[in-house]
Amino acid sequence: MNIDWLSGPLMQQLNSGVILLNSSLQIVYINPYICRRADIQLEQVTGKDLFSVFTDAPKAWLSRKLASVLSLQSPAFSSWEQRQYIFKLPHLRPISSSNQYMAQNCNMLPLTEPGSGEHYVCLLIEDATDAYVYQSQLQQTNLQLQQVNRLDGLTGVFNRHYWQQQLEVEVQRASRYQHPLSLLFFDLDKFKRLNDEYGHQAGDLVLIEVAKLIGSLLREMDLFGRYGGEEFAIILPDTPLDGAIEVAKRICRRVELTPVQYQRQQLNTSVSVGVSEYYTGLSGDEFIQQADLALYQAKRSGRNQVVSYYPELVDSLKKVKS
Repeated sequence: MNIDWLSGPLMQQLNSGVILLNSSLQIVYINPYICRRADIQLEQVTGKDLFSVFTDAPKAWLSRKLASVLSLQSPAFSSWEQRQYIFKLPHLRPISSSNQYMAQNCNMLPLTEPGSGEHYVCLLIEDATDAYVYQSQLQQTNLQLQQVNRLDGLTGVFNRHYWQQQLEVEVQRASRYQHPLSLLFFDLDKFKRLNDEYGHQAGDLVLIEVAKLIGSLLREMDLFGRYGGEEFAIILPDTPLDGAIEVAKRICRRVELTPVQYQRQQLNTSVSVGVSEYYTGLSGDEFIQQADLALYQAKRSGRNQVVSYYPELVDSLKKVKS
């Protein structure tokens, strides 16, 4: 049975792209699928160099792949995960994908003409946009879940669990490379009184707005977290004590000068800040304890101020408590 009659109808109806090239990478044939999406006609491109027709194709990379297929007479494959597309062909899913071009899997097959022995390479191009869109959405969902697991639900800063994990990372880095590292602990002064007087909605709003204000004063590399209730903490990588004290004073000034608007009222607040600087051998828990002791001293000394940790602070607080 002669099946040559099948080739025409199959090429017409095939829902994949076919590009046939000779050994000089000139176009011998392209099927209607490619013609429609590239808006070209077979008779206009036959005999032309592939890269003169598809000018946006990755010439250096694709030339090497095709040369390897021809010389080794061995197939090659490129998936959309390796390279999203080879040819800029529009897909038919404008709503489900933000990218205007079809994601592609491409098989590159060596062919030899019977009789003449002339070598060709056939590119079979499959639309993988659905897989690309699904994978992109899955990755986006995973990123969102990671963010949810890292962030405090009210203020949007890091939650305590993730923040403490990052502190351990920064402590190890500072120890290994002898980089300066500082820590700020602060909380809102008289926050319980504010909650009692204006209600928890007002208290929540103050927490949100103060966190937003302080976040705007920090560098991208700084790690800002909610430690619990009205208490927050900031890791300052590559920052010595004097720099951390300056950051803490700036935070105090800005919070004091920026009242929160709530139901046509201005809610004034302030923060007390404890500062500690890392030194080799200090554990993460000890680092936190030092900053927390300095915060306690700041509140004990009248609030709305900055106190840095010093070794004698432990003994002085013990005397007060006894």
